[in-house]
Formats: sequence, C-alpha cells, structure tokens
Amino acid sequence: MPALPRLLHCSWLLAALLASGCATPVFKNVANRIDATPVDVQRAPERYADAEVVWAGRIIAVDNRETTTEVELVGYPMDRAQRPLPEARTEGRFILVLPGYVEAYDYPSGRYVTVHGRLIGSRVKPIQERDYVFPLVRAEAVHLWPSGFQFDRPSISIGVGVGIR
Repeated sequence: MPALPRLLHCSWLLAALLASGCATPVFKNVANRIDATPVDVQRAPERYADAEVVWAGRIIAVDNRETTTEVELVGYPMDRAQRPLPEARTEGRFILVLPGYVEAYDYPSGRYVTVHGRLIGSRVKPIQERDYVFPLVRAEAVHLWPSGFQFDRPSISIGVGVGIR
C-alpha cells in the first residue's frame, strides 16, 4: 500500500478508536443550566430561583408525601458524561422532588443518580443537631446509574506515563 493511502487509512482507524472512548452526556440539550453546586445554592437560594440544574449524587433517603416523592441526595461533581465522581469531595446535599408516588425500592439508599431539574426553593431540615438548608430540585429527568458504573469507563488512554487501575 502506498504511503499516503496507508496514512489516511491509519488516521481513520485512530479517529474511530478515539471517538469510541468519548462518552456523551446523559442530558445533552440543557442549554440554560447554571454552573452552581448544591453548596452554592444553599448559601443564597433566592439568587438561584427557578434556575435549571444538572446535578449528580448518591441517594440517602426517600420520603413519599401526599402528592410528591422527595429523594434526599448528597451531591458529587460529575465527569464529562455527567456521571457522579464518588471518589471526589461531596458538594452538599439537596432534595429531588418527583411527581406522585415513587417506589422506594427503585431508589434505594446508596444508588447514584444524575438529575436534570429546576430549583423551586429550599427547606431547612436538621442533620443531627444542626439545621441544614436543602435546595429543592423539581425533577424533569432522572438517570439512575447501574451498580458498578464507576468501573465501566474506557481503559484506554493516550499519553506518556503509567496508569494504574
């Protein structure tokens, strides 16, 4: 094979390989979302009224109310695919408000989620002996991550150095 066609062929193969390792975000069309963490909103809830967010977290508790279900989460930063990064420092707690009744079995404590929603206020609840301000997020979409999702990342990387997995 002549050099130029072989180079083009290799370039296409390399491009395909690199593209296969790229993860797309769970919620792609969220143009108006704010770049604030639950702690940012906790400090000034009125500043973020009706803002659109995409947050990730780990479920702590589920509370079925009369017309809604509230899911308490501890927030985590996300990677580019909007997967929670459980090894990172937490970003505060928040409450996800879902319409109607949600089976707590489907939202077990410890499960990771990524949510798209709107901030609808805040609520003060005690955590042990301290009052805590929880941002309230009305759910527009919820992605429940399967168990072990954090180990399901491409093991390919480009660069110089040593990688340990």
